[in-house]
Parts: sequence; C-alpha cells; structure tokens
Amino acid sequence: MPFHDPLHGAPPGRFSDGEVLAIQYRTDPDAISALVPAPLHPVGDIVMVQIARWGDVPGMGRDTYEANIMVAVRHDAASGPVAGAYSPYFFVDNDRAMAGGREFHGQPKRMADVRLVTRGDLIVGSVRCNGIDVFTGTLPYKSRPATLDDVRRRVDFVTNINLKIIPQIDGRPALRQLTARDLSDIEITGCWTGPCTARIEPNAQAALYRLPVLAYLEGFYWCGDFSLVGGAVLHEY
Repeated sequence: MPFHDPLHGAPPGRFSDGEVLAIQYRTDPDAISALVPAPLHPVGDIVMVQIARWGDVPGMGRDTYEANIMVAVRHDAASGPVAGAYSPYFFVDNDRAMAGGREFHGQPKRMADVRLVTRGDLIVGSVRCNGIDVFTGTLPYKSRPATLDDVRRRVDFVTNINLKIIPQIDGRPALRQLTARDLSDIEITGCWTGPCTARIEPNAQAALYRLPVLAYLEGFYWCGDFSLVGGAVLHEY
C-alpha cells in the first residue's frame, strides 16, 4: 500500500445502488477440487459467476464493475463448520477495488473490462481480458420473481472465502491464510430468475476455462445494497 497515498480506507464500506447478474452452471467436480486449497472441502459441482455494477462506493467512485467466480465450500474448524463460497477467480475494473480486495481479504483480483448491460429483453454480463471475451452470461430481463434465498441456495456467496497470500521480499511466503468475510446489512430492492447461458473462451491469463460449462442452470438478477465489514482468519498455514 502506498504509505502517503493509500488506495483504500479501512472497513466497513457501503456498496449502494447495485445490480448483480448471477449465472449458475454445472461443471466437473474434479475441476473444482483442483482449484480449492485444503483444508477447504468442495461442496457440489456448481459454479456461480456474479457480475455486478455498484453505482456508489465511498472511496472507490461511481459505477464500479466486478466479476466474482465462486464455488461452494466447507471448512471444518474446531469451533464448528463454516460454509461459504470460495473464489478461484475475481475481476475488477478499478485499481482501488483490486487493492482493497487483495490487501484486506486476499481476493484473487485482477484487472479486466467487466460489463453489465441490458440489450432489449436480455441482460448480458461479460468479462474481457487481453481483447478476449473470456466469459459471457445472459439472462432474460426480469422473467420471474425470486428471492435472495433462491440465489444463495446452491452457492452461498454471503460468506466469501479466499486464500490470502503475501510474499516476503525474497519470494518466500510472509502470510498465507484462509480468510472469510460476510456481506452484512443486505437490502434487496428486487430479485428475478430465469434460464441462463454461460460461455467461456480460453485465456491463459484468465483461466476460467478450468471450470468448463457442462450444463446451464438458473440465473438471477438482483438489485440492492450491502455493507462490507472486516473478516476473520479461518486457517493459518
């Protein structure tokens, strides 16, 4: 973090005026297992890609876009199991969002051209890296009413789990942890569902192809606000 010009402030932060496209699809369970670090346990064969536009985030600006790729996991701690969504990939279009997510939560954020638009009666979310549309998701515009519980049923994104890695100057690990952070004070202004599609194009620098699409499931479009607070360390390596 730049000492005299930090890219972000301390939590909590309020994400307001948001809209999120959540695409859910089935993949190969072995593909998920290859990306989930022990002692986390993969749960199921579902991938959820959430592409979001946040209209107002203090310290970050207006109209910030991000794409979080998540799979369901469980951590069996001495104090009891913790269930949530592990992020093997995460893309943002804002350097402050990237710095905050990496330095606080250990999210694997990289810069990309992330977009969420409505084209006629279709919602389209995309992630573009190196001139390649590595992910494109589509959903009918407000097809059927749904709830946030419906969105969370297969992959509960409210608890996001990440592998936080900070290296020493000589390359050895300085910090290696599993961290978890929760979305709090969620206020939903609308939620809809319908049939979705997901398309992945191979890119060696944005390797979503490692989670291939085997079957389409439901997609969701939800709008609302939430607060992002400090998290907890689940495991120290």
